[in-house]
Amino acid sequence: MTLKDFIKLYDKEEVSILLVGKRKVLEADLEKLTALGSLLASSTKKMKFRSGNAEGSDQLFSNGVALVDCQKLQVITPYAGHRKQSNQAYETISLDEINIATEPEVLYHSRSNKKTEKLVDKFIAGDKNRYTIKAAYIIRDTIMVIGTEKIKPASFGIFYDDLDQPKKGGTGHTMQVCEANNIPVVDQTVWFNWLTEI
Repeated sequence: MTLKDFIKLYDKEEVSILLVGKRKVLEADLEKLTALGSLLASSTKKMKFRSGNAEGSDQLFSNGVALVDCQKLQVITPYAGHRKQSNQAYETISLDEINIATEPEVLYHSRSNKKTEKLVDKFIAGDKNRYTIKAAYIIRDTIMVIGTEKIKPASFGIFYDDLDQPKKGGTGHTMQVCEANNIPVVDQTVWFNWLTEI
């Protein structure tokens, strides 16, 4: 998919595009993530961008969008005040504002991550500690993709992944939830080319 094709298909009202990925970004790629955020924000009129406000990829993509227009940026956080200093989004929604127990699809997809399945149940039951907080990140990742009763689902996912160990950890979970819900995804093997199109 070319950048031109992507914009033609997705630059519409009510479209949210995920801009997320690994915390560790290769030194040679740092500027590319910010450049993509800026390019997308300046080349489109209607689409919005969604991030998880994590260090690394999420921050770099968001920096690029915010350079152009922070009103195009929405952030979903695992708890209120998460990385508040670096959050540049016009709209921030934390899990604290969402009654996750009434979101069966969110629970279903969050539990699909076998490493955190039991932690999700403990977190939902109110057991909040340094172990169960991992579940909050997985739930946040799930909501970024499929939304909730009040948050629209994402339309497309743009990822920065570890190409040596693809689809692992929270980034992998987010990609798998996209795929399970027929939400198209691309990683840097595709979008790096977009930076040279214009």
